[in-house]
Amino acid sequence: MKNKKEEPKGIKFNFYWIYAIIAVLFFGIQILNVNTTSETSWQEFNRKMLQSKEVEKIIVVNRDIAQIHIKKEFIKRDKYKDVSKKSFGNAVNEEGPHYFFQISSPDNLEEKLKEAQKNFQEEDRVEIKYTTKKDVIGDAFSWIFPILIMVAIWIFFMRRMSGGAGGAGGQIFNIGKSKATLFDKTKVNVSFKDVAGLEGAKEEVEEIVDFLKKPKKYTALGGKIPRGALLVGPPGTGKTLLAKAVAGEAQVPFFSLSGSDFVEMFVGVGASRVRDLFKQAKEKSPSIIFIDEIDAIGRARGKSNITGGNDERENTLNQLLTEMDGFGTNSGVIVIGATNRADILDRALLRAGRFDRQIFVDLPDLNERKEIFEVHVKPLTLAKDVDIDFLSKQTPGFSGADIANVCNESALIAARKNKKIVEKQDFLDAVDRIIGGLEKKNKIISEDEKRTVAFHEAGHATVSWFMQFASPLVKVTIVPRGRSLGAAWYLPEERQLTTTEQLRHEMCAALGGRAAEKIIFNKISTGALSDLEKVTKQAYSMVSVYGLSDKVGNISFYDSSGRESFNKPYSESTAKLIDDEVSRIVEDCYQETIKLLKKHKSKLTKLAELLLEKEVIFKEDLLAIFGPRPWDKEEIKEEKPKPKKRKAKSNKDEPKQVDNAGEDK
Repeated sequence: MKNKKEEPKGIKFNFYWIYAIIAVLFFGIQILNVNTTSETSWQEFNRKMLQSKEVEKIIVVNRDIAQIHIKKEFIKRDKYKDVSKKSFGNAVNEEGPHYFFQISSPDNLEEKLKEAQKNFQEEDRVEIKYTTKKDVIGDAFSWIFPILIMVAIWIFFMRRMSGGAGGAGGQIFNIGKSKATLFDKTKVNVSFKDVAGLEGAKEEVEEIVDFLKKPKKYTALGGKIPRGALLVGPPGTGKTLLAKAVAGEAQVPFFSLSGSDFVEMFVGVGASRVRDLFKQAKEKSPSIIFIDEIDAIGRARGKSNITGGNDERENTLNQLLTEMDGFGTNSGVIVIGATNRADILDRALLRAGRFDRQIFVDLPDLNERKEIFEVHVKPLTLAKDVDIDFLSKQTPGFSGADIANVCNESALIAARKNKKIVEKQDFLDAVDRIIGGLEKKNKIISEDEKRTVAFHEAGHATVSWFMQFASPLVKVTIVPRGRSLGAAWYLPEERQLTTTEQLRHEMCAALGGRAAEKIIFNKISTGALSDLEKVTKQAYSMVSVYGLSDKVGNISFYDSSGRESFNKPYSESTAKLIDDEVSRIVEDCYQETIKLLKKHKSKLTKLAELLLEKEVIFKEDLLAIFGPRPWDKEEIKEEKPKPKKRKAKSNKDEPKQVDNAGEDK
């Protein structure tokens, strides 16, 4: 045993040493005793060397490089100290060349030299000599080097083929082996405590961890451990974070990889990697396999298949289906997949026995956003005016990744302003920047355009204020942001169901900008493009998806499977009926908006003038002009009995403070 341990300590001969020795010798020949030559220009050469009559000769090499030789009696001067010695040793570089510069043509050089020496005596004039040099070593290297490369590649191939023949797939480069990263309990520091919100998803995932920790608890009663769980939800909601928490909590081997890691240009590689992955997982059972973005290989078979059904991706999927349904129920291997496109996955993959459970990871609600904020503000140095409750209310529809971005952006904004702490206004600026883009205060806008934008945004604000189900306004600005000349921020109500009246009010609020332009200026502009796009899509959804049109009826043409994307499931007459209904709904909403704005024209004008004056206005300014919204009384009454702690924070949430900070910017 001792001899076996001592053997690796000795120096073993490596074939690559020969290449290293050849390379050292080759470059050594070129480097040794090389003269120090410095590049210069014609102007510098003429001014410093030629005019002082210190040039011995000029040699043009290969008609493109002019080499300059300095006279021996001048070479030891201080101005030539950089080129007076050879690169190795202390020998004086008397022969040269000492300087060089590129030339466009020999004729041009001769003309310049003639002009520069026109006042010189005949014995002081420098003549040009021409020579041609061949780089023998470089030429030899040009054909020796490719041979060396080919030999090295051949040795590399041979070693790989001999070493990996017994591996997965038995292919060159071991390409059939799985690319999964193995994590153990020492590599992952994320636990369920680090996952804020997602209570329902965490419960189901914790149960999977319990399966792995205590399998006999379930199998003793005759139960079978689930083979797989699929995490489904929008991007940024925390699917991958949940998987990391599973890896940290389970304390079992955790194989992590992406769906695209199975895909390769070689045929059969994907299936081979699937086999090798499950082989490794079984050897380390109990274990977890996590496949992120599983839709890369799990897409439904037979869709858009021009080349036939037996392509590489489908082979990979078939192998995955076989492996998931092939290993024993008590083998202790659980597959966790994550995707935001569950609708395109193959049905065979989603059936019971493969992915037994689908865990929906939805966008966080108000309480969950508060928990997420509390996690991400921990590393930040916060001011006393930062209210987590207020921030969570200001970010409806934000995912966990969006909230993390808000916290990070607020810290960057505070640092940009040379602050020591992150204040409430920094968070609000971060939200504004993420939603609307960066302010462009230097953008040149004419007074007419600015007035049009002001009335456009005032129209949105007015309609949303007087429409019961429209989203309440938070902030309006006519300072250009991103691609828009003005912007309005609303606080949408968090609801699960939407009625026809609510949809119509939202459409009216979106059309308020164009309607205001029509009433005030009697002309319309192109500024309502995004509004019209939103309204049109919403109207088509009302008619063809949600069945909210009396003429079309209780019919939905929505295809959740996505298979009818190229074929309309209705006739041409129905299509015309849908188009007519969409036009009617949009026009009705527009006329209702016109009627509302005419009724409150004076207040609309007052709001627009205030917007032109201040550029940024808040909910407080609308209250001063319009008065309180009648349907907000109930919300006001509900907030009154809240604890004193909450009342103390309410002063900090005044929009006026935000307004002042915004103006100071």
